[in-house]
Amino acid sequence: MKEMEIYILPAAAIIIAVLFILLRAKPKSGIAVPEDFDHLKSENEQLKISLAKAEERAENLRTEQEYLKKELNTEREKLSEALRSLESSRAYLQAQQEKIDEQKSEIKNNQEKFNKDFELIASRILEEKSVKFTEHSRANLDLIIKPLRENLKTFEDKVDKVYKAESDERNILRGHINQLIEQSNLMNQETKNLTRALKGDSKKQGNWGELILERVLERSGLVKDQEYRIQASHQSSDGGRFQPDVVIDLPDDKHLIIDAKVSLTAYERLVNCESDEDRNLFTKQHIASIRNHIIELSSKNYSELYKINSPDFVMLFIPIESSFSIAVQHDAELFNFAWEKHVVIVSPSTLLATLRTIASMWKQERQNRNVMEIARLSGEMYDKFIGFMSDMEGIGKNIKQSQDAYDKAINKLSSGRGNLSTTAEKIKKLGARTGKQLDQKFISEDDD
Repeated sequence: MKEMEIYILPAAAIIIAVLFILLRAKPKSGIAVPEDFDHLKSENEQLKISLAKAEERAENLRTEQEYLKKELNTEREKLSEALRSLESSRAYLQAQQEKIDEQKSEIKNNQEKFNKDFELIASRILEEKSVKFTEHSRANLDLIIKPLRENLKTFEDKVDKVYKAESDERNILRGHINQLIEQSNLMNQETKNLTRALKGDSKKQGNWGELILERVLERSGLVKDQEYRIQASHQSSDGGRFQPDVVIDLPDDKHLIIDAKVSLTAYERLVNCESDEDRNLFTKQHIASIRNHIIELSSKNYSELYKINSPDFVMLFIPIESSFSIAVQHDAELFNFAWEKHVVIVSPSTLLATLRTIASMWKQERQNRNVMEIARLSGEMYDKFIGFMSDMEGIGKNIKQSQDAYDKAINKLSSGRGNLSTTAEKIKKLGARTGKQLDQKFISEDDD
């Protein structure tokens, strides 16, 4: 179309120029006007109109080209920004991991430093005061040091437990991940075995779905009644009572609600049918049953329950893996339909992976709390260490004062002129009756 307009423009210009020359030449030369002059004139007008339209289209195409260039540049900028954001997120995650490693290393270094500083200071104090210590002062010193040693031992044990727990948890998590596929396959097989037994009994189907949900929870690593609750009763804002199948506790006092729904009747017919016509019919019935479960679960408004801080969605658990797969394969809008109703559909494998992630979050939360407890104990130990230093300084002063008092008493007893020992010995020599003899070491030779 653009090439045609390019050819029309010069052709129209040539025709207009010819007509213009003919019109100007007519009155001067007296040449007869062609019979189709009016026709040419009309065509000239049409060509002028076509020329104007072609110029307008060309201008529109230039405008559209500029607009598309701007849109292309905008999309390129968005892509660049997304790439920068992704790179920033990766760098942030790496920095966080490095920060955690640095904190672990710092805690270990602080522990070693505390041990060395304590040993150095204690050794220095003992060396300075060992000459003046009596057996009694040593016993008192043991009473002071013993609680500090116990606190230090407790601190070391806690640090060792934190590192050991972290290592054990990593190994356990790795083992759980390796078992995930096997457990999922086992559950699928067990599901198929129970399908026929549960066919036609809605109550048994519901109980069986809740049982499968509990088994997934048991394999998740979460602790029952601590990190999740089954069939707990809750009250809504209008006073109604609700019992969600499972309420998962998340860190930061948040919750996640899971309800098990079994769509078994149509699914069993689908699995056992032989013709394509029946298969299409039962597939539609199976999908319709799941959509009805979604609508029913959405109407309960679990996120508005009292003391429940839940995201704006509820998890609908389908215990049969193949039932879940067939539904999403034949209804591409099923997930969107559920999401618009504030419902997320999960199967045993996807739910188990989600719950394992939550369990890992709780383990990380406990580790963070342990780190905070270690920091708190470190502060307490440091404060006690300062108190210990103050007590040791006081003991040294008391020992020195006791030694000074002892020296003064000995001086009064046996040293210097007129001491008590010499006076007592003189009294004895003057005739005082005594049954014991004063030890000569207490008698000053200067007074003999």
